[in-house]
Amino acid sequence: MTSQWTQDKYHKKALKEGFRARAAYKLTEIQKRFSIIRDDDNVVDLGAAPGSWLQVLQALTHGRIIGVDLNPIAPMEGVTTVVGDFTTPEVQEEVRELAGGVVSVVTCDAAPKLSGATSYDQARAIALGEDALGFAVTLLKEGGNFLCKSFQGEDFPEFYAEVKKHFRSVRTYRPHASRRGSREVYIIAKNFKRSGDDA
Repeated sequence: MTSQWTQDKYHKKALKEGFRARAAYKLTEIQKRFSIIRDDDNVVDLGAAPGSWLQVLQALTHGRIIGVDLNPIAPMEGVTTVVGDFTTPEVQEEVRELAGGVVSVVTCDAAPKLSGATSYDQARAIALGEDALGFAVTLLKEGGNFLCKSFQGEDFPEFYAEVKKHFRSVRTYRPHASRRGSREVYIIAKNFKRSGDDA
């Protein structure tokens, strides 16, 4: 079980090692365990600000790395950023062009601003995950991978089932770097299967 000391440990470690947020260690742990990113993959990170996952991706792939967020992201070498709403066709087409038409992996560590009302926040988080899944289904190449943060709650099983419709391997994982008491869980979906209904 994580503790307040663990939370402080990851926060201090991020500062010491130059990561923009402690979330960097979640992606590092998931990659070590599930190998979702190969060294030549083009990766799109949704809700990428402030950019800690982009920093990790720099060390994982020599492919194109694209970060998308409503807010500007401080520049970093080897990373292209797009300011905009990833649910819009305009942003999706811009990303497709930047990726040279091939998106191998879509990651999303985004979360809505929390109101404190558990059921409401969980529903908004699931909706955000559904938007990320829609993006992935639209742009991913056949056999591509999808990693998305979600939150446990009454709406989660339905969302998880929807992800399973599009990928041959789907599982959940909670990294050690997650905060104590958080309901967050990550969906690791591998081997995208494009259907005739997918854009």
